[in-house]
Amino acid sequence: MDPNRSTLPFREFSHRISLVFMLTLAAALLLLGRAETYVFDRARQVVTDLAAPLLEVASRPVAATRRVIERTDEYAYVFDENERLRAENARLLAWKEEAQKLQAKLARYEALLNVQIDPAINYASGRVVSDSGGPFVDTVLVNVGAEKGAKSGQAVVDTDGIIGRLVSTGPKASRVLLLTDLNSRVPVVIEPAHYKAVLAGDNTKWPKLEYLASQSAISPGDRVVTSGDGGLIPPGLPVGLVIQTSSGELRVQTFSDRGRLDFVRVLQYEFPSKVKRQDPPEVLDGPAEGEGAETGEAAPAAPAAQAARE
Repeated sequence: MDPNRSTLPFREFSHRISLVFMLTLAAALLLLGRAETYVFDRARQVVTDLAAPLLEVASRPVAATRRVIERTDEYAYVFDENERLRAENARLLAWKEEAQKLQAKLARYEALLNVQIDPAINYASGRVVSDSGGPFVDTVLVNVGAEKGAKSGQAVVDTDGIIGRLVSTGPKASRVLLLTDLNSRVPVVIEPAHYKAVLAGDNTKWPKLEYLASQSAISPGDRVVTSGDGGLIPPGLPVGLVIQTSSGELRVQTFSDRGRLDFVRVLQYEFPSKVKRQDPPEVLDGPAEGEGAETGEAAPAAPAAQAARE
């Protein structure tokens, strides 16, 4: 007899008994839950209170991990933002430097325009680019050449007044002979007495006054301007102030300072040497043709014509 076949009815019976038991237990619990709701709610609350600390302890690693991830994201954002701000700060510093350069340049141009010159005089603006070389002692180079109308002999002014005149020109640059050079000679006028003299450089800081009348009443502090004699330099350009040295010699402290030369103007001044032709007055001319014939009288000769015939 097969033992497996003998145990088969017992297994089927036990399965049926288990199914009936579980169904009965479920129905009983359902009925009991509906009948005793307070008991189950109380039991659920107790289980929740007991499980809350465990859930809190279990959630701490999760919360810590979440905070680490959030801080990592914040650090990455802060790093990117810091790099962006650094690049922006570098750009702003470059713009600030450029703005300061333009502001200084504008201030120099405004100061240069404060030097009053005749509006009819044309000029070319430039900048001192060098101050070395050449056969003279006190000279500078400016980036204004023949292409901009520069010619030898033209006056050069900066923000304070005249600094000298051009002695040689090239296509794009010119050499300026400063007032303090030994070869510099500029006709000037001492105000307010209006005494004329020649400002002569001698390679010192203060050029001297030559050809000044011995009886001239000049005192330290008098203003010196160009006279315009010779037709090369316009009149009225500020030169400096009269000073007296320890030896009693009168010299001129120029308004311009070689150590501060920057922007300059080359004055394209032309002396008005052309004079419009003017015919002699009519009284110097002879009588009109036929005027004496009509009256039958001889017209008197004009004094000028008579003198010419004599």
